[in-house]
Amino acid sequence: MKALYALAVAGLAAGLCLVLIIVLASRDSSQVDPGTAAGPGTLEADRGAQVVTTGPDTPASTADAPPTSGPHREDPVDADRTELSDDQILTALAAGNVVLAYDGAAPAKVQEDVSGPFDPELAAAGQAVILAKRPGVGGVQALAWRHRLKASGPDDPQLREFAEAWLGQGAGS
Repeated sequence: MKALYALAVAGLAAGLCLVLIIVLASRDSSQVDPGTAAGPGTLEADRGAQVVTTGPDTPASTADAPPTSGPHREDPVDADRTELSDDQILTALAAGNVVLAYDGAAPAKVQEDVSGPFDPELAAAGQAVILAKRPGVGGVQALAWRHRLKASGPDDPQLREFAEAWLGQGAGS
């Protein structure tokens, strides 16, 4: 009899917990859209994420405005601290990486603090901060999928905030 009573109490408690969970979940009105989620930097226009294999080459962006989204050819980044093509930048951003484009001193401290030294496998997984030489970029720009931050220099604290906020947030996020 005691076992039956204990089983009934446990069943009732489990049922009440389930009802409480359902009630609380139905009251949660949060609707988060990753494309419009707030964070550091400016939200850029959505130019798509199509990976193309045929047709004309991906148009090159201007030096002072590296792309943050758009159709591109798949071109993984094998090394950083070099000039990257728009296809390489878009491939990296679509995967979830953050690219720091610079034309003076490299913002290496941000990379070191957030993701460590460049590793192609980490970049392929979308978890790297990639340093990209970009003559004409006008200092340092942090890039993530559909997001841009124009920094005051390589030591701007906003760079780290941007990298931490958007790392891992690629085209499919």
